Amino acid sequence: MDTIAAISTAPGRAAIAVVRASGPGVRAVVRRTLAEDLPERRPSLRWLIHPESGDQIDHVLATFYPSPESYTGEDMLELSCHGGPLAPQLVLDAVLAAGVRPALAGEFTRRAYLNGKLDLLQAEAVLDLVDGRSAAQHSAAVHQLDRGLSRRIDELRDAIIHCEALITYDIDFPEEDEGPVASETIDAAAQDVVQRIDRLLETANDGALLRDGALTVIAGRPNSGKSSLLNALCGFERAIVTEEPGTTRDAVEIVVSLGGYPFRLVDTAGLRDAEGKVERIGIEVARRYLASADVVLFCAEAGRPLSEEETNFLDQIESSIVVPVRTKSDLTEATNNLAGAGDSEIRVSAISGEGLGELGDRLIEEVFSGAIRDHGEEPLVTRERHARDLRTARSEVEAFCDARRSGLAPEVAATHLKAATHALEELVGVVATDDLLGRVFSDFCVGK
Repeated sequence: MDTIAAISTAPGRAAIAVVRASGPGVRAVVRRTLAEDLPERRPSLRWLIHPESGDQIDHVLATFYPSPESYTGEDMLELSCHGGPLAPQLVLDAVLAAGVRPALAGEFTRRAYLNGKLDLLQAEAVLDLVDGRSAAQHSAAVHQLDRGLSRRIDELRDAIIHCEALITYDIDFPEEDEGPVASETIDAAAQDVVQRIDRLLETANDGALLRDGALTVIAGRPNSGKSSLLNALCGFERAIVTEEPGTTRDAVEIVVSLGGYPFRLVDTAGLRDAEGKVERIGIEVARRYLASADVVLFCAEAGRPLSEEETNFLDQIESSIVVPVRTKSDLTEATNNLAGAGDSEIRVSAISGEGLGELGDRLIEEVFSGAIRDHGEEPLVTRERHARDLRTARSEVEAFCDARRSGLAPEVAATHLKAATHALEELVGVVATDDLLGRVFSDFCVGK
């Protein structure tokens, strides 16, 4: 492989920035830009020199990591320089001038995978750590980076190989009616694999919610306090709040962390008979969001009965979770329960903060109860790719069981076990196509 380099920290004004280089030419880069070799794995304060002009670029803290004891498994150089819009770029330019090419998105982590430092699940966990927007997502990513899910996949693969070993006796001893291993033993081993895969697949919904955030649609008639509730939950003014009906013409979406769990809050247009084309479009957008919502916060002001239109709307909400919210509770002491809500409604005030903590707790309980229950016990399946490969492995093991029940030859039935093993190996990246790797690492930032 050639040698790559990139700025690994975010652009903009900052105390420091980090420029990294990795590959077989790193030692040459050190000699050309720092004048002399560096001690291994020990930071050294040096002047960085441009190899062509000889100009001093910056006073940097340079650390050399020899292969294979580095993040990528190759020789690596990390340069901590002054931050800002210019200094890191000048440092990178000097490194590139020493015979290095710019890194592609995710190329450092891709090399770590190719050199056996990470499996594919761990590489994806690195991306989840970078993109993490909640404590719960961070915790799941750390567990995956520590091979929590990888170990479970390894155990499943070993269990399938064990099934192959058992059926091998049927292949090696065809003259035996039952073979040296009872059929019940082989069938039980295969069904155990199916059940273990099912337990993992049960976490897929919670895992997807942790990565993407639970789609939480704030709905209600105009001026029911929807935008104020969004702003209160965000902690800043994200939506425009006025007394004029129809202010929200489009959906306003933002991801927030409530109690450490991610929610995609969506403030939608007030539901009413629209008075203009633009407002009608906004209401149609709101209905599309409602159709795909994980949870709906239905808002109505405290101290007034629901209108017939609101009651009908509540009856038509298809989301499995509806949390009734009485807004503007600071303006009245009266209580009017939402239709069918009973004691489940929550009174909130965007002004005083009343009820906001209770609302956050309620949302976590309603949406993430499974993730809370399984925390620390079962690794989470966080991506559709993971679920797809697990479903493939499961269907192949089921096909193996069906083949045995139909009386197919053991060697024919065993082909399904090999296919199941292959699906799990694709999941962790033991086997992986360039197309798959391209999809996984294309979402990474340059320098990671």
